[in-house]
Amino acid sequence: MEPRLKKTVVMVGMMGAGKSAVGKELAVKLGVPFLDSDAEIERAANASIAEIFARDGEAFFREKEAQVIARLIDGEPCVLSVGGGAFLSERTQRRITASGVSVWLKADLDTLWQRVKRKDTRPLLKTPNPYQTLADLMAAREPAYAQADLIVATEADYPIETTADKVIEALAKRPDVLDVADA
Repeated sequence: MEPRLKKTVVMVGMMGAGKSAVGKELAVKLGVPFLDSDAEIERAANASIAEIFARDGEAFFREKEAQVIARLIDGEPCVLSVGGGAFLSERTQRRITASGVSVWLKADLDTLWQRVKRKDTRPLLKTPNPYQTLADLMAAREPAYAQADLIVATEADYPIETTADKVIEALAKRPDVLDVADA
């Protein structure tokens, strides 16, 4: 059985949930391209996300992010990883729901913290207490993430391949997203 993707799969969730790592593995397993909205924004702006935040502010970044996601989701079916704040925009949520399928990679706070605490590329965590900031962001964002079409739990000890397989299992329950045809 070889699965065929009918719509773009959009990986949503907190920073550190594994959207890019799992998304890349998922794209390989499904034989489709992997795209990252943050990488596309950085390429277009010729600047890092942190530089864009510092220079232009979060509101400017979110507007550009929404435009890039809309452009990417209108292309051929792929796996698309979006930044942790992207799915908070109702406009972006509606666009993703209309044209693709959203998958929330849900991880607990300690798992997220272990994955992000040593990275200095997270502008929202440049605070006096980054752990508390992460906890506050998680509490504020989870209601939006809960609106995702599919929810897949990810655990600290799951290999990337296991989480990708769990996403495929969830997608297989949606005939509008994934065809499972004879190879």
